[in-house]
Amino acid sequence: MGIAELLLIAVGLSMDAFAVSICRGLGMRRLNLRTAAVLALFLGGFQGLMPLAGWALGSQFMGVIAPVDHWVAFALLAFIGGKMLWEAFHEEEGCCDCEDTSHVDLREFLVLAVATSIDALAAGISFAALSVDIVPTVTLIGVITFCLSLAGVAVGHFFGARYEKPAGVVGGVVLILIGLKVLLEHLGVL
Repeated sequence: MGIAELLLIAVGLSMDAFAVSICRGLGMRRLNLRTAAVLALFLGGFQGLMPLAGWALGSQFMGVIAPVDHWVAFALLAFIGGKMLWEAFHEEEGCCDCEDTSHVDLREFLVLAVATSIDALAAGISFAALSVDIVPTVTLIGVITFCLSLAGVAVGHFFGARYEKPAGVVGGVVLILIGLKVLLEHLGVL
């Protein structure tokens, strides 16, 4: 597998993390680089570690992982998206001191990182079957995801600072739709 193919795989695998980062940035009243960096580290780290874990497990557990990965990703993303929708509709109007997403929430970051990297676990299993040099591959995936996640928070913040409530709604809907897309792709509907 060549560098161009690995680069395309890395960008493709990091798209869910990019979308999640945009959603997170949507709710920021002020761009918080510390929060953006921690989120990017979680997303990039898990996006790099999951294919490594998949590669280590190899194809021997493919029968166990493949049937449920889409359900797990859907449930986690739907939960986080639903939480964002709940907060958007139950927040007091005109409240200046309402909690925004510029704080570091390690539990939420962990859930988002796992949910967006489940497909990377399956990709890692295919890397084992293709005898891919795993260290540069997972490094590339992790670095690209980190960079796109940082950019995603900034893009989300740019739009979210202008439209706070609609941004929360859009962010929640996008996360739910990403989870639904993963589920429908694995069920063969899309």
